[in-house]
Amino acid sequence: MDEIVARSLAKWPNVPAVYGWLALDRRGNWLIKGERIGNSALREFIARNYEADAHGRWYFQNGPQRVYVRLAYTPLVVHYAGEALFDHCERRFLPRGAFQDDEGSVLLVGEPAVALLDDRDLARYAELAAHPLHVIPRAEVAKRFGFVADPEPNP
Repeated sequence: MDEIVARSLAKWPNVPAVYGWLALDRRGNWLIKGERIGNSALREFIARNYEADAHGRWYFQNGPQRVYVRLAYTPLVVHYAGEALFDHCERRFLPRGAFQDDEGSVLLVGEPAVALLDDRDLARYAELAAHPLHVIPRAEVAKRFGFVADPEPNP
């Protein structure tokens, strides 16, 4: 978390949370009210301050305010940079297991959460994959991996 964010939390601890404004699409793009965020400094700020609460709701800590994120699928989206995987926040991602859902999407299990493999990297994954793919129904993914795709107040 950015130092400025931590200071603002201490100064204003009771700012109401925001729901329905920020989203993460299936390719790791941040969206505000459906529009892709183009400003790289803002995308990086969101990425540095992105985490989950105790209920599995992912949010961006915007100063003293939590902005909960609507997920198109999983809390993280991963892609290849060379032979290494990175999440959409540009953190190295080390998979411990892999799944394929009934729609053909590849999900990788790692820290801090399950991640959707960017569909543009499916062929690359097939070349480099070190984990066998276990089958999972898409409808069971959020519950199995403990996250909320569309957060609401009062979980």
